Amino acid sequence: MTSKPSLSIVTPTRGNFSAYWLEQLLNVAGDVQFVLVYPPGVPPKQIADDRVKAIVSPYKGEMMQRFVALLNADGQYVLALDDDDFVHPHVVTAVTDYFQKYPESVVLRLLTEKIDHENLEAIKRPWDPMPQVDQIPEGKNAQTDLRKVPIAPLNIPFDKRYLIWPFIKRRDDKASHIENFNTKVWQNDYVQKALPEISKATKLWGVLTWIPNSAFDRLMGLFVQAQSFQAGQTVGHWMPEPGQVRFISQDPALKPPRYHFLSDFLLVKHFPQYGYFWNLFFNKFSYLPRIVAKSLRWKFQHKTYR
Repeated sequence: MTSKPSLSIVTPTRGNFSAYWLEQLLNVAGDVQFVLVYPPGVPPKQIADDRVKAIVSPYKGEMMQRFVALLNADGQYVLALDDDDFVHPHVVTAVTDYFQKYPESVVLRLLTEKIDHENLEAIKRPWDPMPQVDQIPEGKNAQTDLRKVPIAPLNIPFDKRYLIWPFIKRRDDKASHIENFNTKVWQNDYVQKALPEISKATKLWGVLTWIPNSAFDRLMGLFVQAQSFQAGQTVGHWMPEPGQVRFISQDPALKPPRYHFLSDFLLVKHFPQYGYFWNLFFNKFSYLPRIVAKSLRWKFQHKTYR
């Protein structure tokens, strides 16, 4: 691929994705690039499609693989998927039409269907036609309208009750803003601007660099918004039905333990002025005992990560 693609779809992978998933990924039509990043020691699968860029990460870990994938995304827009999630084969047309209509937008939130991994019928059913952006009105109806997506309310004050009782339930994540990066389409200029700053945030003291192993999804989504934060800003829109992404979910008990607060610490470190990040960090830190317990159970039961 010599010219700059419209959309880059980036995926960190261990290389154990199914043949069906790869087939469906390559069925995405239009001016698209696929970036697959493997961990060290895993040879990339041979895929006879020049739209595919296969890379081996220099370091192991979800965060590093996702970071490398985004660094190598050449598209004007970028969409991050896991290697068991599916996207509508005509997503490129909707993406280009949307950003032509709303060039000031940072993100297009695709409508995501959450499907159990055992529900093969729902996973493999034919896609409904992609909504035509120029025919979608702005409004609040999830079935028919483009709904505005506000920027995360980063400038809310820190809830000092966390200093006394860390188990307070968050309420600031219940609004219509977004935190996570995956399954949404972002203007790549904003993404590329954030990556060097995330790299700076991993530097602690002198030459010491600390890179968390997981939770890059939320870190990236909030970091992009913090980079150019304006209170009350509309950062994009949310597409209406029918769904454009199929997110394949598993029972949380089957997923490996993840220390999300470690990635949240990087947000607090780089943007200490935002109370939203402090609330997020203390809230997730309160989960530490149960995460440690789950880690010990996994180790005792000799479970392996997918």
